[in-house]
Amino acid sequence: MSAEHPSDRLVDRYARGDTGLPADELWAVEAHLDACAPCRARLAEAAADVPAVTSLLASVRAGLEPELDRVAPAPRRRRRLTAWATPVMGPWLAMVVGVTAVAVLLDRTAGWTWGASPVLLLAPALPLAGVAAAWSRALDPAFELTAVTPRAGLALLLRRTLTVLAVVLPVHLAAGLLTGVALAQWLLPSLALTATALALGGVIGIGRATAVLGTLWTAAVLAPAAALGRIFLLQPEHLPLWALTFAAAAGVVLVRRRVYATPEGLR
Repeated sequence: MSAEHPSDRLVDRYARGDTGLPADELWAVEAHLDACAPCRARLAEAAADVPAVTSLLASVRAGLEPELDRVAPAPRRRRRLTAWATPVMGPWLAMVVGVTAVAVLLDRTAGWTWGASPVLLLAPALPLAGVAAAWSRALDPAFELTAVTPRAGLALLLRRTLTVLAVVLPVHLAAGLLTGVALAQWLLPSLALTATALALGGVIGIGRATAVLGTLWTAAVLAPAAALGRIFLLQPEHLPLWALTFAAAAGVVLVRRRVYATPEGLR
């Protein structure tokens, strides 16, 4: 593929159903065709020279046209919303907001002795629950249908992740203002964990990645805070490390963006 459009040779191989096309090239072509009208026109011209394709299209059109006239199209607004959220994300995001509210109440409790505000201890890791719900085979009942569409890729994953952050981060900002927790102290770890979940998700799947990071956060932050009354990874001097982690994870996601274009890359 060129930087902008697939080559004529690649379009011709795709039109002829060449089974030798690598999976990443195949999904990249389909994703590009879904958004590029000129390339769809090129594909139609290439397919016109393939008798098997024209025969198949004619038979499908003859069978579907009478049925399509009776089916009302899905509302455009509903189609746009599915690119940003899934039905299962609602309860999970409500749970995250509820846990944040509980953390604020615990911060106001005089007997709290964990050495740090519960808002600071929980806020960085809570977006992981929303990310898991945004794109996880186990949690999304429509995963299989979504994963085989040309639009299923990094762009869709990022849209849903941004939806999670757009809901969670303002809630945590308000919680931080109520409890006196500095913005940078929880925001950088939160963004770093979210980006790392996406980067690691391209290797082991989004659901497993969020579970692994949640477990590591519990072992490295929550457990020491509860047992020793100290926090080791959220001190101000560690903020540059969180910033570097965020930058490195974001770089990995961009470099390996083609992995997210296949169902195997979004397990």
